[in-house]
This record gives sequence, structure tokens and C-alpha cells, in this order.
Amino acid sequence: MATQRSSRALRLALRQASAPRVQQRTFVSAVNAASRPAVKQTAVSSFVQQTRGAKTVDFAGDKEKVYERDDWPRDKLLEYFKNDTLALIGYGSQGHGQGLNLRDNGLNVIVGVRKDGASWKEAEQDGWVPGTNLFDIDEAIGKGTIIMNLLSDAAQSSTWPHIKPQLTKGKTLYFSHGFSPVFKKQTGVEVPTDIDVILVAPKGSGRTVRTLFREGRGINSSFAVFQDVTGKADEKAQALGVAIGSGYLYKTTFEKEVYSDLYGERGCLMGGIHGMFLAQYEVLREKGHSPSEAFNETVEEATQSLYPLIGANGMDYMYAACSTTARRGAIDWSKKFKDTLKPVFEELYDSVKTGKETQRTMEYAGRKDYREAFEKEMEEIREMEIWRAGKAVRSLRPENA
Repeated sequence: MATQRSSRALRLALRQASAPRVQQRTFVSAVNAASRPAVKQTAVSSFVQQTRGAKTVDFAGDKEKVYERDDWPRDKLLEYFKNDTLALIGYGSQGHGQGLNLRDNGLNVIVGVRKDGASWKEAEQDGWVPGTNLFDIDEAIGKGTIIMNLLSDAAQSSTWPHIKPQLTKGKTLYFSHGFSPVFKKQTGVEVPTDIDVILVAPKGSGRTVRTLFREGRGINSSFAVFQDVTGKADEKAQALGVAIGSGYLYKTTFEKEVYSDLYGERGCLMGGIHGMFLAQYEVLREKGHSPSEAFNETVEEATQSLYPLIGANGMDYMYAACSTTARRGAIDWSKKFKDTLKPVFEELYDSVKTGKETQRTMEYAGRKDYREAFEKEMEEIREMEIWRAGKAVRSLRPENA
């Protein structure tokens, strides 16, 4: 997690970045055009044109629809939302990224935050103007037709008794996480029954949402409908997904989104990978390897060499790019790691689905000293030898010289 200071520094850098470039390829054209040098190719995906430009994609034998940005060009978005005011509540990571993208796309978007608080000041720094497109939360909700609740999960719970009465018939309620309505027993977020309730969940931080948009690309996102009163909730979610900067979208449910999200970030995305880094590093150090060697063989080679290969072309490509010795050992040991770790992942998924993880989150976020407690944990991580060694290793990269 970035510190508040680093987040603000990154935000300043993003404001100074160049204007977005025109997207050169769609998701479908990119997949069709992809090639893997030196690796034998087999056809794995097929596409069939559907209504509204949706594509049916064969994901390893399981056919799903995807919705591209090209399905909702800018002029179509402007026409679709011409009578709407998008009231974006909260200006954290997702609020910042989605809000600026909506504004750059020309939509009528306003921001609602606590007046003169830290988020208010950051919004002003990003060009939001008090009384024009920056208001306190109540006024923004009153002006909005689509209420985009992008407060933190804990804040959504604590503010819900005040916000719910303002969600009158005819408005649309938008989330970027299924946490609050799915785990309503813990959060208290019971949505009104007479409004559309939708979700668009970018698969990355709000910073990434903004960065990829400015680069002319687009993050992949899921979308879902919790409640469809008007009969238009599905297409509304698709349109908003493109408007906030998605390159393509796939459909899910509120439940599946929050289950997979909580599960993934505790597993391979963050918690699991950190645990594996620590375990491998500690064994190397205990066996007499230096901090620089242990870090390079654990983190640096992974993040700078191997993981980018996987991201670009897949695990098979990464294996093919390595030596026979590395390939043989990796394939053999992957089975043992899978068999050993699968019970841990089963336990993790059950903990998410039963609400144990939600309860833990709510209790933690409800502590008066949770910010201080979080910073203490971050300081402990910063002071771990592995990450202190990593700071020195990163300083040696040519681009940082």
C-alpha cells in the first residue's frame, strides 16, 4: 500500500503527464494479432459478432461475452448520458481515477466530499471547482441522477444511514465493489428497492485506471447488476464502465465480484505473494546468501524479468524463454506448491464467503486508532531486511542511476 505522501506525489505526477493518446487497437484485435515468437501457436479463442458490438470469446472452452470500449464511442456516451449528472461520492484512489476520466470524456460529473477536508483540497488541486463541480456530499447527491458511491468500505457503512434516504426513486446507485450490499449484515447497507443498483469494478487501483486511460489504453473491468428497476441497468453499467476508462468489460455478479476480489488480494495478488517472497528470502539468508543475492533471486528477477513475460504472453512463453534446467525444476516443483497451497486457498475462500474477512475488516476499520495501527504495520514492513535490501537494489537500476 502506498503511503499518503507517496499517493499525493503520484497524483501530482499524473496531473503533469501528457494528454491521452488515441487507442490503436481494441481488445479483440489485440488478441487476434498477438503472436508468440519461438513458441508454437494453437488457436484458443474464437469471436462471433453480437448485437451492440458485444463479442463472444472462447476462454479455454468457456464462452463469455466481452464488451469493448469501441462499443461505446465518445459521442455515443455523451448522447446516452446527456440528461444525467454523475455524482461521484468520495475522492480516494478510485474516485480520483474514475472522476478525472469521466471529466476528460466530457460527461457531466461532479464530486461530493466533506467540505474543506483532505479530499476536498486534493480535488481542488485536480481542477474541481467548488460550487461548479465540487460540492459537499449532501448537495452532490441532491444534484446527481447517478450516485457513484466510491467511499471506502468502512465509510460506506458508517455514512449509509445518512445517505440512504437521499437515494430517491429515479436515481441510480453505482458501486465499484460488491462489499457493502453483499455483506449487508455486517455493513448495514440495505439498498432501496425502487432504484437501479449497478457495479463496475476496475481490475486495478484507481491510479492504474487513470494511467492506462491517459496512455490511450484502458483497464479491464467487471460489471454487474444488483437490481434492475428500469430495465436499462445492464447497458447503463456497460456504458459507465467505458466512460470511467475500461478497455473491455466482462459480466459478473455482485457476489462473485466481491468473493473473487477479497480472495485474490489476500492470495496471489498481494498477501500470498508477499508471504512467498518472505519465505524464500529468509531461507536463502539462513543458508548464508547475501541480502543482495537473496533479493535478486526472490523479487528482482521475478518482477523485472519473469512476471512481465507471463503478463505479456503467458506462462508457457515464460518457460520457453528460460533454460532447460530452470524449466524442468519449475514445472516439477509447481505441482508440489499447488498441492501444498490449495488447502490454504480453500480455507481463504471459505473465510471470504462466510463473511469472516468482512467482519475482520469492519472491526479493524472501526478502531479509533486504525490509521496509526496501519502505519505501524507498514513501518514494520518497510524495516524488514528484504525491503531495505530491495531499496538498495532498485537504486542500482540504470534508469535510477
